[in-house]
Amino acid sequence: MRAMILAAGRGERMKALTQHTPKSLLRVQGSYLIEFAIDALKRAGILDIVINISYLGEQIKQVLGDGKQYGVSIIYSEEVERLETGGGILKALPLLGEKPFVVMSSDIITDYPLHQLPKQLAGLGHLVMVDNPLFHPKGDFGLYEGYLTLDHQPALTYANIAVLHPHLFAGCASRYFRLVELLVPAIKKRQLTGEYYQGKWHNIGEPADLT
Repeated sequence: MRAMILAAGRGERMKALTQHTPKSLLRVQGSYLIEFAIDALKRAGILDIVINISYLGEQIKQVLGDGKQYGVSIIYSEEVERLETGGGILKALPLLGEKPFVVMSSDIITDYPLHQLPKQLAGLGHLVMVDNPLFHPKGDFGLYEGYLTLDHQPALTYANIAVLHPHLFAGCASRYFRLVELLVPAIKKRQLTGEYYQGKWHNIGEPADLT
């Protein structure tokens, strides 16, 4: 199984900290933020990693290289202009192959056991959901009998950890779009499963989150 780490964004909420440094290279407890995702994937036995880059992307390439120093293989999907989450994954599909792949953000720190993610899907994707953080109190989707829903309460927040099938992106006409634009129609068709995780999960979005 291959994986994609989303690292193309600037991280506007970090303000001046990302003026000359990409968000994924900010340090938390002595490590680059993106290294937490790389380490989690390696521990799960997922060694082939695609990273999309755009803002100050050359810095990321210089620091991470081809991944050998981490015991993984890293290739890059370079975006001249950032394509948002959905567009970024769509562009990287040729590098991810034809089977389901893991996708996760470079700005989360979690002890979620990635090795437990499903290798085979009941539909087009499987999302990990968590309790709503303070910055996102209304959540994203409901979860009922293992499937994501748009109406069941309470809504939970997408943890930015998922297994997606390339077929989810079939027929995409736009290059620039958010992943949620594909998730909502798939949820309506009962094509996305999900799980509720209650362990450690932090979204590193603001300067205070780095401490």
